[in-house]
Amino acid sequence: MRTRRVIAGIGIFGLAAAGAALALAWQPEIAPVPPPAPASFDPALVRRGADLALVGDCRTCHTAPNGAAFTGGLPLPTPFGTLYSTNITPDPETGIGRWSEAAFARALRKGVDREGRHLYPAFPYDHYSATSDDDVRALYAFFMTRPAIAATPPPNELPFPLNIRLTLAGWKLLFLRPRDLAPDPTKDAVWHRGRYLVEGLGHCGACHSPRNLLGAEVVSRAYEGGEAEGWRAYALGAASRAPVPWDEAALTQYLREGFHPLHGVARGPMAPVVENLAEVPREEVVAMARYLASLGAGSGTATPPLAPSSGPGQAPQSAGIQAAIEGAGTDLYAATCAACHEGGRPPPFGGVSLALSTAISGESPRNLVNVILEGLPARGGTGQPIMPGFGAVLTDAQVASLAAGLRRRFGGGAPWPDLEPAIREARAARRLAARPAASMTR
Repeated sequence: MRTRRVIAGIGIFGLAAAGAALALAWQPEIAPVPPPAPASFDPALVRRGADLALVGDCRTCHTAPNGAAFTGGLPLPTPFGTLYSTNITPDPETGIGRWSEAAFARALRKGVDREGRHLYPAFPYDHYSATSDDDVRALYAFFMTRPAIAATPPPNELPFPLNIRLTLAGWKLLFLRPRDLAPDPTKDAVWHRGRYLVEGLGHCGACHSPRNLLGAEVVSRAYEGGEAEGWRAYALGAASRAPVPWDEAALTQYLREGFHPLHGVARGPMAPVVENLAEVPREEVVAMARYLASLGAGSGTATPPLAPSSGPGQAPQSAGIQAAIEGAGTDLYAATCAACHEGGRPPPFGGVSLALSTAISGESPRNLVNVILEGLPARGGTGQPIMPGFGAVLTDAQVASLAAGLRRRFGGGAPWPDLEPAIREARAARRLAARPAASMTR
């Protein structure tokens, strides 16, 4: 009798759990609405929404190469397959023109589209869930006043069963939690604003935190560094391995300008982030920098930077520095790096001191390999350092030799165990990027 009761209890619990899971998995459609007239929105609200969309990096992810802004189609590689961003212009057929504000808010905060389909968490609704009602309204006003452009992205490339959206309900049950943004009485209003932007629309932790095997952020290790599109998103705050610790002023300049003489140039997925933040009111970026600076300072354990000779972060002429670079990378360093990094010239034609490079002192060789292969493209009129890519002239063995030599001389750390795989992966990514972009129906 007791065994039967236990079995019955387990059965009832199982049915209840299955019912709860089904209730979570099934989401009702929100009725379509006629596309709202752009003139119906307050211009001030639209301007505010434009700033928030820049903080959220919406333009970057929802615009394919050579595509119209916000029409989607950008391939988003993940460990599970490739996703393609959606059209978020107000086109009534292929975009969000028939979405009500309530449907827009549900997608932003809960990851469910107007039709009731679960959205993949490459769309960072786990961060956007913190967005206030007023800011949701402003974002809605902004997107509904963009040009309506018909564009259908390619279908996602995911294996079974990940291509079944109902599986995302289980992911949400495990990992989707409201963000705790309770007021901190020890902090000022600027810090609180920065935390709201960084943890919410800015979704900085989406790249700068490690993820588990199911692709969810490891909350207990927030800002300890992560992976993003073949690049290492450096650890922030106390976990940072930057040779010179970041402070609020340096973070403000870097986020606004994409460059700081003691920290280098924003590259990879961070480059469009700072391009967007350059258009945001300065006080918003200052607030973000204050919050990020409050996460703590790293240990700065790498080799101390060389004394500047012609400006902050510039390496001086140094007799015998080439001899100090050990190993087989010595000649490669002399041929490819020394002229700029030892010349004492200011940017853009002078390179920053390599002793200041987190790419060299960090725990992963990915960023250094990417920069060696791809270089640093010129950004018109900014005065930031530029660098040619050497991917077409250096073999994998030469790239490994050069990177290992830089690590020994400037990094102050143990050799990277994953250097050769990082080179192979970077080469593969370059080949993939060189292929013709997937077409979209317009």
